[in-house]
Parts: sequence; C-alpha cells; structure tokens
Amino acid sequence: MLKRSKNAAFLGMFRLYTTVTATAVKPNPGAALPKKQRPLISCKRTQFHLYVPAPADSDFGTIPLATSGWKHYKSKDDYMIFNATLSKADIQSEMIDIEDFLSSNNICFNEKLMENLRNDLNIKAFTNIQTKAIPKVYDSHHVLIAAETGCGKTLAYMLPILQQIIERKQSQAEKINRKFNTPLAVIITPGRELAVQISRVAEKLCQHTDLQIKTILGGNTKRLMVNPEFADVDVLVATVGALSKLVTTGIYRMEEVRHVVLDEADTLLDDSFSEKLGYFLRRFPFYKNHTQDEHNVGTQLILASATMPTNTEEMLQKVIDVQTLHEVSSQNLHKLMPHVEQRFMRISKQSRPSNLLNLVKKDVAKKQPVIVFSNKSATSDFVDIFLNNNGVRSVNLNGDMLMKIRIGRFEQFQDGKYDVLSTTDIGSRGLDTTSARHVINFDFPLHVSDYIHRCGRIGRVGNLTPSVVTNFISSRREVEVVQRIEHAARTGGLLPNVNANIKNIINKRILKDMQAAGIEVPEEEAF
Repeated sequence: MLKRSKNAAFLGMFRLYTTVTATAVKPNPGAALPKKQRPLISCKRTQFHLYVPAPADSDFGTIPLATSGWKHYKSKDDYMIFNATLSKADIQSEMIDIEDFLSSNNICFNEKLMENLRNDLNIKAFTNIQTKAIPKVYDSHHVLIAAETGCGKTLAYMLPILQQIIERKQSQAEKINRKFNTPLAVIITPGRELAVQISRVAEKLCQHTDLQIKTILGGNTKRLMVNPEFADVDVLVATVGALSKLVTTGIYRMEEVRHVVLDEADTLLDDSFSEKLGYFLRRFPFYKNHTQDEHNVGTQLILASATMPTNTEEMLQKVIDVQTLHEVSSQNLHKLMPHVEQRFMRISKQSRPSNLLNLVKKDVAKKQPVIVFSNKSATSDFVDIFLNNNGVRSVNLNGDMLMKIRIGRFEQFQDGKYDVLSTTDIGSRGLDTTSARHVINFDFPLHVSDYIHRCGRIGRVGNLTPSVVTNFISSRREVEVVQRIEHAARTGGLLPNVNANIKNIINKRILKDMQAAGIEVPEEEAF
C-alpha cells in the first residue's frame, strides 16, 4: 500500500510507462567469439575488453575503466559484461562427499539427520565452507562463518547444532524435564521471510526425530502476549523484534539456551538493530575461555553472513571475548561471483521500463523466474503494477507493505505462482531463491554490500544452472559505485566498502553536509 506522500510521483511514473514504445538495449558482445578467446570482461567498446587481470595492488584510478565516461549523457546505450569464469562442474568438483568428510573428521551424526539430509534436502556432498565450519561449530567454539551467498552457510551451523542437541537430550543431565518454551538453541534473523526459510530447513532435517522447532515472527506478537502458546521447544527461530518482546514478557525463557545464531549477522549488527540485539545478547553466559568453561553451562555464539563489517570485533567485544571467536571464511568472500554473468547497461531512466519488459518477457517465455530489485518501496510498487498491466504475473514484496498483505508473498513466488518477484533489499538477505535464474537491478544499489546480496539470490548451490545479473545504470551516484566494482573485477581484488551500516552512513553524510554548510558540529559528534 503506497504512502500518500508518494502517490503523485508514483502515478506520474505509472502513466508515463503503461504503454511501452522505447527500444531496448541488447548487450550481447562476445557471443560469437571462440570460447578460449572470450574475454573476462566484454564491452561495447572493444578496446576495454579484458583478457588478463591487472595487478591486484593497482590503485583505483590507475587503470582504464569502461565506465569512466558513464556520467556523461552521451554514454547512454554503452554496456559492459563480466563473463562467468566458473562452470557448474568447476564448483561441484570442489565439493566433498558427506560420508568421506565425516569419516575423516571423526564426526558421527544421527542417522535420521543424515537420512533427511540425503533424501529430503537432496544433499550428497558438502561445500568448502561447510567442511570448514561444521567441525568448529560441533566442537562448541564461537564461530564467524563469512562466505559468499548461496554456499550453504545455514546447513553449516544447523547440522552440528542439531546433533549437539540430540546428544544433550540423550545425556543424564537432560533427564530433568525442561519447562515449556525453554529452547536449547535460538536462531535470530533480521526478517520474517528468512526466519520461515530457516525453519523449513530445520523441520526437514528433524523429521522422525524428537526435536521440536518453533518459529516466532513479527506481526502477531500482541496476540501471543495476550494468549501465549506453551510447548516443548528445542530450536527457536525468530525475528529480532518478536523475540525481544516475548522474552521480556517471560513467555519464552532463555536460561537453557546453549547455542545462539545470528543469521545475516551484518544486518543484525547494523546500528538499526544493534542496540536492541546487544541488550538481548548480554543475558547469555557466553564462553569466555573455551578451554576452561564447561560446555553444559556456557552458551555458544555463531554468526553467519555473506558480508561482514570491518568493525565486527568492536561490536562483539561487549558480548564475548573476541579472542575466542574462530573465523571461517571462503576465498570468494567480498568478491564477485565467478560463476554468474553480470551485465551493466548504461541507459536513461526513461528507457528502464521498456528494457525491463523486454528482458522479463524473454525469461517468462522460457519459464525462468526473475527477481527485480528497486531501492525504494514506491518503485517496487510501480514495477509490480507495470509488469502485471503488461501481461506478466508479478508479486510485490517490500517493507512498507502491511504485514497481513506481506505474509506468504515470497513463498508464492517460490512455489511458482508468479513469474516475477518485485522487491527491495528486504528480499536480498539470505533468501534461498533456488528457482530464479535472473536478477535485474531496476535501481542499482548504492552500497556494494547490497549488490553482493542481490547477486546472491541466483547461482546458489541448490541450482547451479547458468544465471545472469542485469544492472540498469542511469544516475551519477550509481556510476560511482559501478566504477569501484569494475576496478575490483579488472584486478581480481576484493570489492570495496562492504560495510552495510546504513544508519551510520546516513549520519556521516548529514554531518558532512553540515560541515560543508559552515554549521559547527560538536567534536564528539564528528566522525
């Protein structure tokens, strides 16, 4: 539902683009080249083709960029493509058979867990990050799992946690009955869609076991506080706000919790969440010294994310001894996905709808689901209505929607009821969109961390068929971000500025504008 302040701009945009007449840009360089001659980066202006990466330590501004002139209006209709350099076979060759891995690491998981893993989740081998993380989590260390999107981080912590809970429930210490609503593990997420997804994975793994999974989401906490439900709970999956309220009111008790997971930790540690989360985390007796604490009285902390702020340790030092935190990361962390083609189209704002419709209709004809990202809810609304009015089945998901309207929309897209998901960055964090083949950034994200997460909705472990990200570039600020990304692509280096601390970024920008305007800023407020 659109906010009244946005109606005028939205209606103007909608009337302008209800009928599509513009010609779509068609980036297709390199298609006719022999495979061994195909460049790493293909450009409309062939002098910018890249066959051999520049030195990794090249400073920004020292190497030619295809996007260097994209701030000029005459650059419209230019394009650049990062070609995929890894195939499905390349990725699968790096995976390790489950039985071989468990045997070599002397790990014995419950038979039902393994049966459910193979038969219900159809997983026969572990990814690189899973082989690194599972032993650390199983040994009860505090663990930071930092790896690219779609590589199986959820399973990397879920399996060993479930195994530890099974072992604890079978031990002498657990023969004393726990009270209702007293979980042994808590998994915290920033959004309801991710919480639902994680719960589904846990429920599939726990079939035919005595483990009980419970999910609590925002939107119905008032009802739960007035008329609470009480039951045996082993693993509680929850959004931050709902969990905080239900724990504060005593409906859920945390004294038996031995595992706390922050999924999409970069978002949860952002200023918009960190104060509430920090207060909540301080109630747990996290291990101070892993070698001395008894495992049955302390709590283990696990963080998982595809991007991590550089000040993570600073944020956590009030909660745990950061020296006890074991970091498990992949070699592709904060890098471009090598198995996903990424296209950058320099077009005008006015031609974006026609290009969007052209691309989406091709995907719909092939029965390939598409995700379209916008930076604002109003634009997401526009894209959804525009596509539906042009014969494309689209569903909308953004943070400005009423909760009762938002519920179930992502699941409807996952179940194939719609061809397109029009969303904002609320749909970019952690969601396992294995059916999607194409991500379109109708608005290009203004932060590199958001670009990483958006790209991660495709090319996931569960679906390694060829996937594409298409980016519409139509403003000067977008060009500035793309230039940084292009530099990283040409050098093979890390993507810059992956911190996702949006509130802090906005505060810095306000203070910078105040200083530029000659307004005196108190010293303690300056950054």
